[in-house]
Amino acid sequence: MIDFEYWQLILFPLFFGLGWAAARIDIRHLVKESRALPRSYFQGLNFLLNEQPDRAIESFVEAVTVDPQTSELQFGRGRLFRRRGETERAIRMHQNLIEREDIRQDLKLQAMAELGQDYLKAGLLDRAEEIFEKLRTTSLAEEAKRNLLEIYQLEKDWQKAIVIASELPDYASHKEIAEYYCELAAAEMLRSRRDLATPYLQSALEHNRKCVRASLLQGDLHFQQDQVPMAIACWQRIEQQDPPYLALVAKRLLEAFRKLERREEGLQLLRGYLEHYPSLDLLDVVFQLVLESDGPDAAYRLVRDELKRNPTLLGFDKLLEARLLVAPPESRSDLDLAKSIVQGYTRRLARYRCDNCGFKARQFYWRCPACGGWETYSPKRTEEFDLTP
Repeated sequence: MIDFEYWQLILFPLFFGLGWAAARIDIRHLVKESRALPRSYFQGLNFLLNEQPDRAIESFVEAVTVDPQTSELQFGRGRLFRRRGETERAIRMHQNLIEREDIRQDLKLQAMAELGQDYLKAGLLDRAEEIFEKLRTTSLAEEAKRNLLEIYQLEKDWQKAIVIASELPDYASHKEIAEYYCELAAAEMLRSRRDLATPYLQSALEHNRKCVRASLLQGDLHFQQDQVPMAIACWQRIEQQDPPYLALVAKRLLEAFRKLERREEGLQLLRGYLEHYPSLDLLDVVFQLVLESDGPDAAYRLVRDELKRNPTLLGFDKLLEARLLVAPPESRSDLDLAKSIVQGYTRRLARYRCDNCGFKARQFYWRCPACGGWETYSPKRTEEFDLTP
């Protein structure tokens, strides 16, 4: 039985009294702070509640000039407008702050930075760029450069992106700068100006010797100039850079060895890649080569053995395709039905997925269109999962 002393009853009213006193102190502190806020701040809230945004903005701006300590509240309200898509309200608020002559310089600079964000959110990239360029020589230079880098990437102005990125060593990596050079090279290749693309790719590899995209594009350049052995050498370099990305050059290697009439050598090389770096794209290419050189039975055995080693749905689809080539006519209708069912499912899963944000796409991207991350897509697709329990 628990011992109980009557004097312990005194503790209950004591604790209650202490709690009441603490609450009173908090309430007094809150009332004191609210009284310290300028009257224009409460007028702004009232206008906002009554759907009078223009008058509310004027009152909020007046509150900042009367008491600069309310500036964080106003900037927070401007960010809220921006997040809600009410960029016009945010722009007017920040423009009014900038135009006031009786506002502190540091607050004016912060208002300029917020205005640049407003323009960026509204898609007015030229105006946003103008704002952040003005801020490059101020105390907000770091933030301004980061926003400029984002703008130049959106505008695909890779030359300016390289310049800004070099000024942000702790923010922009060598990997990203190498990608900017690859973008420049790819654009020159589209214009058939291969001589201009070559130095860009060399610069990309100088910034990032493991840049797979640079090696891939260098191979493409050599192949377009009928320098097929050099193209193969560039694509083979990817094995030392990042082996899973060999899947992206498997078809290129197939065409190169066909052009050189060295199909057997190409088959052995790609078989070795498939053994060490399993990939559905590699399997598809090796399947085609084996089918051409050794016939449907050998192609079927290849896919069957690979499916046992790495069971995947797309691999199973390829097995059905190979089986149809060797199956007797009376069983082909059932195989066709099974294949159409499997294809209907794998088609929905045939996506590349960004490791950063999870965005899925049918095609492979070097830069995620959703989050803007570079080299965040795996060369393998989402249907390449293990079927075993």
